[in-house]
Parts: sequence; C-alpha cells; structure tokens
Amino acid sequence: MSTDGASNRNRLLPTLLGLVILLMGLALLVGGARLLQLDGSLYYLLAGIGFAVTGVLLITGRAAALGLYALLLFASTVWSLWEVGLDWWQLVPRLALWFALGIVLLLPWFRKPLLRNGPARMGTGALSIAVVLAGLTALASQFTNPGRIEGQLDRETAGTTNTAPAMPDGDWQSYGRTAFGDRYSPLAQITPENVNKLEPAWTYRTGDIPGPNDPGETTAENTPLKVNGMLYVCTPHSQVIALDPDSGKEIWRFDPKLSTQNAANFKGWAHMTCRGVTYHDDAAYAASAPAQSPTVPAADGTATASAACPRRIFLPTADTRLIALNADTGKMCEDFGNKGSVDLTANMGTFAPGGYYSTSPPAVTKDLVIIGGHVTDNVSMDEPSGVIRAYDVHTGRLVWNWDSGNPEETAPIAEGKIYTRNSPNMWSMFSVDEKLGLIYLPMGNQTPDQWGGDRTPESEKYSAGLVALDIATGRVRWDFQFTHHDLWDMDVGGQPTLLDMKTADGVKPAVLASTKQGSIYVLDRSTGKPIVPIKEVPVPQGAVAGDHTSPTQPKSDLNFMPPPLKERDMWGVTPFDQMMCRIDFKSLRYDGPFTPPSLQGSIVYPGNFGVFDWGGIAVDPVRQIAFVNPNYMAFRSKLVPSAEVEGGPGRKSETEGVQPNKGAPYGVILEALLSPMGLPCQAPAWGYVAAVDLTTQKTIWMHKNGTVRDSSPIPLPLTMGVPSLGGTFTTASGLAFMSATLDQYLRAYDVRNGKQLWEARLPAGAQTTPMTYTGKDGQQYVLVVAGGHGSLGTKQGDYVMAFKLPK
Repeated sequence: MSTDGASNRNRLLPTLLGLVILLMGLALLVGGARLLQLDGSLYYLLAGIGFAVTGVLLITGRAAALGLYALLLFASTVWSLWEVGLDWWQLVPRLALWFALGIVLLLPWFRKPLLRNGPARMGTGALSIAVVLAGLTALASQFTNPGRIEGQLDRETAGTTNTAPAMPDGDWQSYGRTAFGDRYSPLAQITPENVNKLEPAWTYRTGDIPGPNDPGETTAENTPLKVNGMLYVCTPHSQVIALDPDSGKEIWRFDPKLSTQNAANFKGWAHMTCRGVTYHDDAAYAASAPAQSPTVPAADGTATASAACPRRIFLPTADTRLIALNADTGKMCEDFGNKGSVDLTANMGTFAPGGYYSTSPPAVTKDLVIIGGHVTDNVSMDEPSGVIRAYDVHTGRLVWNWDSGNPEETAPIAEGKIYTRNSPNMWSMFSVDEKLGLIYLPMGNQTPDQWGGDRTPESEKYSAGLVALDIATGRVRWDFQFTHHDLWDMDVGGQPTLLDMKTADGVKPAVLASTKQGSIYVLDRSTGKPIVPIKEVPVPQGAVAGDHTSPTQPKSDLNFMPPPLKERDMWGVTPFDQMMCRIDFKSLRYDGPFTPPSLQGSIVYPGNFGVFDWGGIAVDPVRQIAFVNPNYMAFRSKLVPSAEVEGGPGRKSETEGVQPNKGAPYGVILEALLSPMGLPCQAPAWGYVAAVDLTTQKTIWMHKNGTVRDSSPIPLPLTMGVPSLGGTFTTASGLAFMSATLDQYLRAYDVRNGKQLWEARLPAGAQTTPMTYTGKDGQQYVLVVAGGHGSLGTKQGDYVMAFKLPK
C-alpha cells in the first residue's frame, strides 16, 4: 500500500503537466483547424495533435512522451527558423514556451515517474538535444538585430547654410522653432561629448490634470515657446502660463474659463488638446520689413501696430475662440476682435459640443493670424467646414477665408452665410515662407474617412495633400495630393518642413511633407513640382458598392513605407495569441497597402496612427539630414451597414466602438490590430529613430527605439522599439532629442550614427515635441512637457521639466 501510494504521489506532477499540455494541444488543434480552413499555416494543427498526444502519454505515465515531445520541440525549432530566421522577438512566441516545457520535462520530478519500465535513454537523450538546439537558437538570435541599419554621417556640413527666418539663437519662437517648421537649433553648448552630464534644472507643475468629466483623449501635446525673455506654455484646457526660463517660476497665467458649449461637461468631446500658442512682435517685423511679404492693408487702408499690445500671444481655445494676449502681462488685447477674442463659430453652422476647434497653434505673418480647425471624425456627413481663416493680427478683422469646398471665393464671407459643410480641413500646423508670400497647409480629408461615394470634386482635389496659399489673398498658388480618394484616414498630420535643399541641380527651395503612409514628399515650395521623384503605383481595387478606389497612389522615392504584411509577421507573447492573430490576419481582407475598407473587415497597414503623424520630422539644414521617428502599427477597418449601426456597441471615442457616419450607408469600426492580450498583432519593432541624407535620399542609420517598461504587465526595460507620438529636434552640435515614445523617457542621440547618448526618466508620458533655448544665465536648456496621452494610455500628469549642464 505504501509503495502504491508513493508511486501515485510521484505520478502527480507529470499527470498535472500532462493535463496542461493536453489542454494546450486541444486549443492548438481547434485554432489550427480554423487557420487551415482559412488557408493558413499547417503547423498549429499538427502541433495541436502532437501536444494532445503528448499530454495523454504523460497522464498515462508513458515514457514515450519524452521522445514525442523531443520531436515536437525539434520540429518547432526548424519551422521557426524557416519562418523568421534568427529574429529573437519573432522566436519568442514560437519557441519560448515549448523550450521551457522541455526543461520542465527533463527535471527528475517530472521525468523519473515515467521511467517505470526502464531508463528510456533514447527519449531522454533526444529531448536533451532538442532543448539544447532550441536554446542555441535563442542564444544565436541575441547576436542579430533585424531591421537595424548601421551607418555614419561623414560630414559636419554639406556646404549649405540655415536660411530659416532669423531670430536670436537662444530663442524658440514658433511651434517648429521657426515658421519653416525645421525644429533645428543653432545652439551648441550641449554636445555629444557632454550631453551625458545633463541634469534636472527645474520642474514646474501646471495643475491642469485630466478629471472624470474630461474626454478620454485629454492630451499634453504642447511644445512651449521661448521668446520675449519668457517661456509660454499651454495646457490641455487652453490655459497659458508664462514662466521664467531660468527658474521655472510662474510670471503670469491666463485661464480662458472654457465653456462646455451647452453640454453637461467635456466628457463627450473628441479631444482636449493644445499643441501650442503663437507669438507676434510688431517691432521684430518692423526691423525685418524689407524681407517680408507685402503688407495686407487694414480696413481703412492703413496697417497700424498696437501700442497696448505690441507683443502678442495667440491662443486657440477648446471652446472655439481665438484669443490675443499681451505677451508681457497675460491680459487680453482688447483691440483684437471682441475685447480680445474672435468667435470661431461664426458662419460655421451647428456642431456638437467640442466638434470643432483648433488643437494646433495658428500661423502669424506680419499682418495676419491664420487658423484652421479640428473636425470630429466619422460622426456624420454634416460636420462643420474645414475653412482656413485669416484675421488682421491687430484688429481681429476677417481678411480672407479659404474654404476647400468653395476654393475660388476667398473674400470674407457675408454675414449670415455658412461655409461649405463637411469640406476637408487642416487640423495640424502651418508653415510659412513670407519671402515667397506662401503659407503651406497639410490637409485632412472629408469625413467620413472610410466612405467616399458622395465626395465632391472640390473635396477630392484638396484632401490628403499639401496646399500652398497666397498669404495676401488666400488664393491657391499650387496643390499636390498625396493620397487619391482617401479611404484610410491618411490626412497629412505633420507640419511641412521648409529648407533650402542641396540637389544635383543645385540648391532648391524645398518643402518636405511626412505622411501617415510613410512617404516623405519633397516638393519645390515655390511651384509644388517634385524635387525627389514621385511615382504613381498600382494599388488594390474593389471598394464596396457605391464607392470606388483610385487605380494608383503616389509614392515618393524618399519613404519609410514597410513591406506588406505576411501571415508569418503575426505575433504574440505565446503561441496561442499568435495563432489568434494569424486567424485574424487570414479572416480579414488584406491585399497590401491601400486595401479598401470592406464589410468583411480590412487590414490598414500602415494604420491611421501613421508612419508619421503630427510629430512630423526635424531637419538639420547645415548637414542636410532629416531626423525621423517612423512607426509601424496595423489597424483593422470594418464597414457596418447603417441599419446595423444603431444596434451596435456605439461610439466611445474616435477609435472605440462603431463610428456612426450619419448620412452615409456605412458606419465603421476602426481599431488597432491587437492580440487577445492587447499587444500589437504584428511583430516588433513598432518604432524606430533614423537619419536620412537629404542629398542622396538614403537612410544613414535606423535603430529600434524605446522600451516596454511602461506598457507591459511586467515593467522590463526591453528595447523592442515602441510606437511614438510626437516630434524631435536637432542642434548644431550634432544632437537630436526625443520624448514621444510610450515609455517615460527623454532621450538624446548622436545624429551622425544614431547612438543613444543620454536618457532621463520622466514622471509621466511625454507624447509631445521637446525644445531647447538659452536662459538669461547663458546656459542651454532642454525642455519637455510630460503630461501623458489619454488615448495611448500613458501616465498622465502636469509637468514642465528643464535640463541643463552642471556649472
């Protein structure tokens, strides 16, 4: 009796392991059969059979389980190498669990109870060899780095100079530092040699933290300005704070006291965001008058500066106002509009609370402040106009309006009339070349994003591209479309970047437009003609009934477009969620980039998160390089017949629930393609940093960027390459700075080779663009806003943080 009892106790562990492996096998068997039915990989079905049999053998105490498991592990290793080679992160879901179970089976507590009828040396030996081979495969994968490009920039100058509008080297006067949107600073006190000595200088807390009555996408995307001896910060709730640049001490604060626009609170709004404010200085324009565009006359024929507000901060508010503040005091400039404010709801018609306002800073010229607006996506086909309006910078008088739905009529709209409903908008940042007299608009598309059967010729012409308007009149000087008949939400989010670019035909005035699809289009900014070749390439066809697709789409020779996805690119932490991602992949329609939306559901890759979004790119005009942070995230898009929309889960945000598209025949479900564990279904890396030689359009280097420390259940600092949302800047000393990744870090890189030289842990997410300036103490500072991003789930806060070298 005691012998039998001991034997039963000894068999308990292998029996329990057998039950686990049997259940795993059955799960693989069911999923593998479904995957094979979809014409997917045979591996999971065969593995399911093998694991189920192994589980039964373990439960019945058969030593044959060791040999069969050895065969399964060996076959899995060979299959994994055939599919993905020595790619560590791709090997993890294919081998890690099976390798661990192989080690467990070799442990005496699990192996010895199976050896009642002999030592089973062949099975034990085979399993040992299989475990060693799998381990060696994992070890070998540590010496590879798929996707990484190594290189070295071999010059400090390309023989070109920085031709952006002049300002003191230590200032950051516009969102992109200058009106060119180049995000290049001529400062060189912080260098690749000493950047690792950067330390915190000061921290300021704004007090503007998201509350329970705010929308889910409450975000701190602000890039502060440094000008007029102060820092100017704006918060998600449209507050402006002036800080001392050396100490972070508050000088003044302006609170616009936001209206909920007759709603109970802000919770139903799509966004609560302020990317920045804009500065205007009469004296600075007077000093550089000969180099600027022609003066726009005031209503009485004269253009006059303001004695009360010679220096102004322009603030777009979340309740649809444009406010002018005295940059010295924070008081409203009462000579602007109605006692300091222009009502941007004028001539717009009705819209839901929070359904229209500018999330981005306006542009300024000598005489004008020019503003666009965000329109909530995919709610209905009767949304506000995407009109661009130019106001007198001193009086707030409407000077011109460009409505993409009525592009020829730029004279101020008559009182009582309504701008074209639902015309394509521009929600991002302008760039300006006052010498050429042009302002550049990165355009969105007409909502709804995934249905275009009723679009007008005007909306088709101006959506998802770049439009150059005459500053004085608002008339179109040229336009170039980057996505024809956009059905994928490929609006141009990044600020256009202006620089004089060295080419084989000499230096040319260029504008670079980074796009969600991954192309960086390089055009002559005076004419709109391509500088870098752009080819029309065939794309998948077959839109739903009533819609159509363009037969081709434009692709720039300078691009970071990823290769098309394959089933083997599907990923997960375990074989099971990877299998589910494979089933999803094979269940959805996917014919490559620009696969049309469908009732079946389509994969959108790159997704509308974008290879590049509103963070744009940074350039170094002296070295003639671009520093970029591309992302690779797949999305799924599924059309829902309008009759079924009302009974669906309903809209929760722009990326959750059924987007109703009222007035269209279809609503849409648009979401990231994620595994059951909430991780991306396509294999990492999902985010990189890279540098491009603009003289050759070749990538110099490209590295994975960011860790999963703040986005995984176990906070491991593993550099997988995570998505980023926000921008970068470069300096004359050869540095680049970035904070936009999903982990809470500000990082510095050597632009010549991509080496990360420094990082600082932040108290919250920093999905924004950092900046740099010189303080009154003569020291160079690096500044970042760390407030988090609601829809990305990064930690939220209210921090403004400055770093400098020790004295």
